[in-house]
Amino acid sequence: DEQEEHGEEGEEEPQRSEGRLEGVLDEDTAAEGLHDLGYSAPGTEYVYLHLSLPGRELSDINILSGYTHLQKLELSCNKIHDLSCISHMPYLIELHASKNELTTYFDFKPPKNLREVDFSHNRIPKMRDLSAYRSLTKLLLDYNEIEEIRGLEECHRLTQLGLSHNRLTAIGGLGNLPIRILNLSFNRIEEVAGLEAVQTLRKVDLSCNRIHSLRGLEGHDLLEVISLEDNQVAELSELEWLKDLPLLRSVNLLKNPLQEKEEYWLLAVFKMLQITELDHKKISVEEKVTAVNKWDPPPEIVAAQDHRTQVLFNFQQPQRVLHSTLADELYPMLVLLGPLACGKRELSFKICRKFKNSLRFGPCHTTRTPYFGEENRFDYYFVSPEEFDGMVEAGEFLVTYESRGHQYGLARDTVESIASEGLATCVHLEIEGVRSLKKTYFKPRYVLLVPKDKGQYEEHLRRTGLFTRPEIAEAVSRVDMYLQINQDVPEYFDALIHTDDLEEAFTQLSVLMKLLLGL
Repeated sequence: DEQEEHGEEGEEEPQRSEGRLEGVLDEDTAAEGLHDLGYSAPGTEYVYLHLSLPGRELSDINILSGYTHLQKLELSCNKIHDLSCISHMPYLIELHASKNELTTYFDFKPPKNLREVDFSHNRIPKMRDLSAYRSLTKLLLDYNEIEEIRGLEECHRLTQLGLSHNRLTAIGGLGNLPIRILNLSFNRIEEVAGLEAVQTLRKVDLSCNRIHSLRGLEGHDLLEVISLEDNQVAELSELEWLKDLPLLRSVNLLKNPLQEKEEYWLLAVFKMLQITELDHKKISVEEKVTAVNKWDPPPEIVAAQDHRTQVLFNFQQPQRVLHSTLADELYPMLVLLGPLACGKRELSFKICRKFKNSLRFGPCHTTRTPYFGEENRFDYYFVSPEEFDGMVEAGEFLVTYESRGHQYGLARDTVESIASEGLATCVHLEIEGVRSLKKTYFKPRYVLLVPKDKGQYEEHLRRTGLFTRPEIAEAVSRVDMYLQINQDVPEYFDALIHTDDLEEAFTQLSVLMKLLLGL
């Protein structure tokens, strides 16, 4: 009898082992994965809260229907295709079922507080309505066969969504969800459109898609990390969509056509000065400075570069004695500066007529066309851009500057011809030219001319009929810019005169001529 009993037990053991090999979960195996003793959700019992059974070749876990107190369930790397037992786990908070054989998901009664779910690496072909799972904060569906994002409209707590390595062709169905981390890499997405309403994004991964434009990423003020590696973004102009994202710190554009452009790196750094990492490389302070100096240099840098250019080209020409350097004292020059059509021209001519025995007006060269009433060689020397560039290369200018899309320059011979007659030179410039002139050996007297009443000034510009609305708006804004310079650097200008009343301005300027130039 004992032998028979032992024989029966011996037969049962292989059957039990065989049952385990076939993937049916039993109590003994389940017991091996239980851990984290604690109070049950109602607080009435002391129970195991976590069950971890990864990589057990399990296919049948129906026995877990009796494990009602579980709060965390780890079932990754098995062969499970049915999770209906979770219907009996009302307190479940985390579910990890990646790398199984699931073809559907959430086919169970929703646990009230289910927050984190991982169904990645399965065979799920489509998303279903998850309106009953309102506590979800993290949902991972990477490595499935999903073609469309749907069913998430009521998941108002969802902060992380993973859908990489699926079959998505567009972004949609995200509504006003509070998603912070979004992974849509390795799909077939062609446009970023669809993220406009997701204003909470911190990190987005769109790498390995078919995206050719960055439009749709703008306006996400909380976005910190963007990965767009291995897409089809080809134009450097696409960087404009990212430049105003204030918290952006890391951008990855590796393996995009625009990365092959010669100026890509510095332009990307310049457009996104807020970032600290580009294409997995840290951006140095020196690179940011270089980028700014190349694409939008500070005014003083522009002036220094212009001065260097004029000096270098002039040194290449035959040198001669300059009349402006022969006197024992500094050569007297008067520079009237201020915004567009503020009275510089009129006051220049009037003051030169009054002090005609001591002061003469020196016209600048410009590439713009004459305004109504202006005369060549009297108001300006009007030249073509090619002529202007030729004069620069011939070292003929003291200073050059750009204003409103046109080039202006004060020629060396203009000043020297006046100095040869023993007269002081009067010129009118804008601030860009003044900055460059201050780099030269000349020490002019600078008189700032600005209107006090900006409304009256704006109306004056409009009445002339010479300027467009954007030009008028810019001119009015530059009034404040001039006044700000005068306030920030008190000695930058020698005097300030308001030009609302030109007669009064002329009277003040006449008095200044005696004080500043001794005329």
